[in-house]
Amino acid sequence: MDLVINTAGINQFFNLPSERMFWVFMANLGWLMIAITFLIGMRRVYLFWRQLHWKKSHQHLLLAIDIPKGNEQTPKAVENMFTYLGGAHATQNFFEKWFIGEFQKSFSYEIVSQEGYTQFLIWTPVEFRNLIESSVYSQYPDAEITEVDDYTQTMPQHWPNEEYDLWGCEFIQSASKYYPIKSYLEFEHPIGPSELQFKDPMASLMDLCGSLRQGEQLWMQMIITPIGFDWIKEADRLADKILERRKKPRRDLFGVGLEALGELSEVVYPIWQDVDRSPKKEEKPKSMMELSPKEKRQLEGLQFKASKLGFDIKTRMVYVAKKEVMNVKKVVNGFIGYIKQFTAMDLNALKPDLDKTATRTAYFFKEMRLLEKKRRIFRNYVKRSNTGGRQAGLMNIEELATLWHFPVEANVKSPLIQRAPGKKADAPYSLPLAAEEKTQELPDIFKTNNRPVPPSLPEETPATANPPDLFQAEADLGHKEAAPPSNLPT
Repeated sequence: MDLVINTAGINQFFNLPSERMFWVFMANLGWLMIAITFLIGMRRVYLFWRQLHWKKSHQHLLLAIDIPKGNEQTPKAVENMFTYLGGAHATQNFFEKWFIGEFQKSFSYEIVSQEGYTQFLIWTPVEFRNLIESSVYSQYPDAEITEVDDYTQTMPQHWPNEEYDLWGCEFIQSASKYYPIKSYLEFEHPIGPSELQFKDPMASLMDLCGSLRQGEQLWMQMIITPIGFDWIKEADRLADKILERRKKPRRDLFGVGLEALGELSEVVYPIWQDVDRSPKKEEKPKSMMELSPKEKRQLEGLQFKASKLGFDIKTRMVYVAKKEVMNVKKVVNGFIGYIKQFTAMDLNALKPDLDKTATRTAYFFKEMRLLEKKRRIFRNYVKRSNTGGRQAGLMNIEELATLWHFPVEANVKSPLIQRAPGKKADAPYSLPLAAEEKTQELPDIFKTNNRPVPPSLPEETPATANPPDLFQAEADLGHKEAAPPSNLPT
């Protein structure tokens, strides 16, 4: 039985003039494609409108985190903080998403240097303040958390500005987001004293922040959004691709239909075609011994990253300074050097997004495009936007703790990091008092009524003051003893 296909209609269509062919195509099939595209666009616009309406009711606050002097906690403590942050993840049902406009709220972990003074900050929705405070206090019981004003409001909000200029960009992952970057575990070396075996990568950033002059500010933020566990399946698919492992077809209705069509095509295939119908050899996946060293490391990196909790992340940096003191080569290149520490050439790395979000331009309409980029990066930073700019990346809690953690004091000697005073017991009243060391004065933006101020210097005890009468105190308690000899030292 021969299968005959009538192609007269197709030949007639292709023999039409181009204009006639276009209108025939639009009348038969093109209108359907336009309608589907229009409906998809309207669906997204409607969802954006509902989310924008729900977002107007949000309230946020900015928390300054001061850890005690002499911090010996490694980034593992901050990793536990991010694990606790996973409790903010929530899923929305159909009604909440499409009628109310609810979406997953995000957080911003920031490091700010204002003229050399460095502060660690967390921007959070008001309802999650207790969650943030619990995550910090669980790892740093002596830390101090204070609500402060938004430091971004002290800078000009409209650009260009006669006094200030800025440079900013986002940092994106150079490879697939399911591959990890170099984590803090790779900065540990088993040589030397135990307190110096961890080479804190934060040291270079703290040194850069402390070197800023008057009129310079460096801002860094990580917009973190809790997510579910669906990304683990994508990581597993990449692992299967490295191993050349093919998954079995699904046995649902769609899979059964495809299998039936495949068998039918073999039945109706023309007999005169010379086809090799010998059974094909089953391809086996690669074993670990057959993988190259790079493939082994990629496979291990995928599985290791998928073993810990993950978050969507956007990393931004903004350098704002007065025009007469602005030094882009020093600050921007120094910050990029800090980010380059986490590069794993065979896995993943962070790189500045010089093509789209960085405030630089080339070729046509340079000044106009540069000004628009400055406005966009500043606006996204101030709003802590998790949708503006480039598409969000993906990091697990270990990678997040690598980028944002409190410096280990044994490795980082930065005197201008705000620290919480340690808890001290009251000294005996009979001991002489010494002048305490003055603490670094806070910038005005971080001063609030409830924020601890540097302790005032106690007055020194005059040398001629009469010593306390200890024996009179004992007499007041009812003890009857003879008076001490007069030649005893007091």
